[in-house]
Formats: sequence, C-alpha cells, structure tokens
Amino acid sequence: MPGLTTPVLAGLLTALVGFTSSYAVVLAGLRAVGATPGQAASGLLAVCVTQALGMLWLTTRHRLPITLAWSTPGAALLASTGLVAGGWPAAVGAFLLVGALILLTAAWPRLGDVLASIPTPIAQAMLAGVLVSLCLEPVRAFAAQPVLVGPVVLTWLVLLRLAPRWAVPAAFAVALVVIAISAGQGGGVTGPLLPHLEWTTPELTWASTLGIAVPLFVVTMASQNVPGVAVLSSYGYKVPWRETMVVTGLGTAAGAAAGGHAINLAAITAALAAGPDAHPDPRRRWLAAHTAGWSYLVLAVLSAALTTLVSSGPDGIVETVAGLALLATLGSSLSAAAGPADGRESAVVTFVVAASGVTFLGVGAAFWALAAGLAVRFALSYRRKPAPSAPPSPPAPTAPTAPTAPPAPR
Repeated sequence: MPGLTTPVLAGLLTALVGFTSSYAVVLAGLRAVGATPGQAASGLLAVCVTQALGMLWLTTRHRLPITLAWSTPGAALLASTGLVAGGWPAAVGAFLLVGALILLTAAWPRLGDVLASIPTPIAQAMLAGVLVSLCLEPVRAFAAQPVLVGPVVLTWLVLLRLAPRWAVPAAFAVALVVIAISAGQGGGVTGPLLPHLEWTTPELTWASTLGIAVPLFVVTMASQNVPGVAVLSSYGYKVPWRETMVVTGLGTAAGAAAGGHAINLAAITAALAAGPDAHPDPRRRWLAAHTAGWSYLVLAVLSAALTTLVSSGPDGIVETVAGLALLATLGSSLSAAAGPADGRESAVVTFVVAASGVTFLGVGAAFWALAAGLAVRFALSYRRKPAPSAPPSPPAPTAPTAPTAPPAPR
C-alpha cells in the first residue's frame, strides 16, 4: 500500500529527526534553569506528550499536515539564562505564564500585533546573542576533552557533507555511545529508566517573568510559530491560527508544572510532513503529521532512560551536541539581524547585550537585550534630519536651431 506507507514513513522521519536533533538542547536548557535529572526527564516527557496530543487533535480535525514541536530556540534561551531568583519553581512559573500569553494571543489579536511590531532584526539579534554561548560549547568541550568530543564533532562534520539532515542525529547517537562507555567505566548508569512526571508548584518572580517568560514568549512566537505558518503556506496550506494558538497555549500551560517549557508550531521539521516527499497528493499529507504525533508518544516512553544515560556522562558532551544542532539557527539569525543597513546599530546592540549573559536587577540578558535594542532604535529614529537642499535651478535657455532643409526629391 504505497499510498499509505509513504506518509507513515515521512511521519516517522519527522518525529525522529525532530527529537534527536534538538533533544540535547531541551535537556541543556532545563538543567541550566535548575532542573534535577528527574525534573528534566519529566519536562521532556511533558513536551513530548503535549505536542503529540496537539498534533493528533489538529490533524484529525482539519486534515492538514500541522506538526508541533517543543521550542528549540526557547530551550537555548534557558541554557543561556541559567538560574533566576526563585530557582526551578520560578522557571516553572515562567513556563506557565508563557502558556497564558499564547492563549491570550489567540483571544486578543492585539497582542499579536504588539509582538509583530518588534522589528525582526532586533528579535533575531536577541536570539543570535542567546545562541552564541551554547554554540561555543563544542569548541570549549573539544579543547577540554578532545578524545571524548572529537568523535562527536567528526561524525557531525562527515554527515554534514554526505547527509545534512542526519548530521545532528548521528552526532547525538555517537554522543550516547561515548556517554555509555564513559559511564560503564565509572560504575554504570544510575537513575530512573521508566517515564515519570514530577510535579513542581509554580512560583512567579519578577526575575523569571522578565528574564524567562517574556523572552521565551517572544522567541517562541517569532522563531517558531510565525515561520511555521510560512512553511505550511509555501505548500498551499492555511493554518487555523487561532485554534493552533489555543492548542499550543493549553499544551504549554498543562505541561508547565511537570517541567515542560513550551510547545509551538514546528518550523524546521514542518517541511518533512508537508512537502511532496510525504505524499504526491497534498490531501494525504496530513497522515504524515498524524503519524508523527503517535511517534512522539512512543519517544516519550524513552525520555527518562535517555535523560538518565546523559546525566551519567561527562560534562560537555550534551552541550556539544546542542551547540552543533544550533549552528544553522545561529547563522540564519545573524543573517536576519545584520541584513538591513537601516537600524543595524540597534540590532548590534541587542546582539551584544544578549551575548554578554549579564544579569541586572536579577533579570537575565535576553530581556535587557530587547529593551536596549528597542531603546536604541527609538533614539535613532529621532535623528535630526538634514536640511532640505535648495531646489535645482532651471536650465538655461538654449538658442533655437535653424530648421533643416527638406531632403531633395528622389
């Protein structure tokens, strides 16, 4: 049954690539904001389940290849932000607030207009600044442990040349082998292997609101939801925007107390389910996204075992895979930030502040980067305009020319 097999295989590929290419980023982000290995495993399970259920609902209801994903740029933001006042419970409170903001976007379109008013170069510069620190991890880890990190980087480089889609998943697989060997030499793997949820009572502080919730909401919307709509539109599909925001907002809020940071429309892997490789008939491609939803439920079962294995390995291995996975996103963000010459100063200021990683008044660099970039853009918009130049003087009259004689008759 080739008509059914093709979208099923495409759905399996969508889930497998999406999971393995950014799992390390999610784990690094959750651990950076204070999650224990058990809480990080719970958070991974939460985002897998909520995005899977969201996909199954949307694809069944609309018969469209709508794929959801966890917020990979959001996880990178968490990795660069680190602990905030209130620790892990405050981070969980920020996740819950992000879900509420996404729901508010669905109910109140004006909030979406406000978000859209943030200039794209500034939003992308903030994301690029956030990503820099994590993208430097492969360099730092290789310098510290070349024997362990070298095979991971080499695998990524070879597959980047031969099969780019599989470069990060293959690097992740090699990293798991390296971790397993290292853990075996150090006494074995200890920790839970079965999936479980750990409840954390959310708390909300100003530091987590401004340092995590606001930037996480911005990057999730600007770097995932908006591009996700564009990808599906390029294949002729119209996304039910309001319902999708309701589903992802509810999913984010429902998974927050279990440690899930945010779910959204898929952008990078969306083409795997919506493109012609999924099925020649556009009306059948929704089966690929539907299969991806079921596949994520299966992958959710492995979340605890993978997290336990990774937590038993040496420092820097997971961060190396995360950094390699984000290099392409960093490149596109830098290109979008520095592209237009008009207002480039504000984008550069945003990037520098975000990359600094500073914490001021208990609030992380991502929020201050947005604030600084917008302030610079506002200030430069009031530059004194140059005085208008004098109008050009009219041309001097020229002497009339004598009429030419008519040609002689032939």
